[in-house]
Amino acid sequence: MRCPFCGHDDSQVKDSRPSEDNSAIRRRRHCPACGGRFTTFERVQLRELIVVKKNNRREPFLREKLERSITHALRKRPVEGERVDRMITGIVRRLESMGENEIPSTVIGELVMQALASLDKVAYVRFASVYKNFRETKDFEALIGEMEGSIERD
Repeated sequence: MRCPFCGHDDSQVKDSRPSEDNSAIRRRRHCPACGGRFTTFERVQLRELIVVKKNNRREPFLREKLERSITHALRKRPVEGERVDRMITGIVRRLESMGENEIPSTVIGELVMQALASLDKVAYVRFASVYKNFRETKDFEALIGEMEGSIERD
């Protein structure tokens, strides 16, 4: 593993243990060249996923990109990091278990919206406003009206 500080090609593993939710292996590493210490996570990947964008462009699925968009929606919200990580792991597992290598971006967006709706309503609205490309306040009003309607039915 390359050192993120000095770029040295060979780091040493000092400690390995499962992550808190047992979805990854957490490794503490040490660089013999600069003495830097850093942590890496190793996750099981069932298959290589390709995201098919709305314009039919294809790009590799990146868990980090999914994490970034969800974290952005959850900024300054009182949600524990462990719950967010479990949610992201659940979304990735659902995508991998679909049996398809190519996943439309709309499927990913809908899975994120479902997960955020049950996790944090404000984050759900934030994500939906970008995902659905809201242009006016009436778009927000319609979404909130739908949310309130679904709450009353439950």
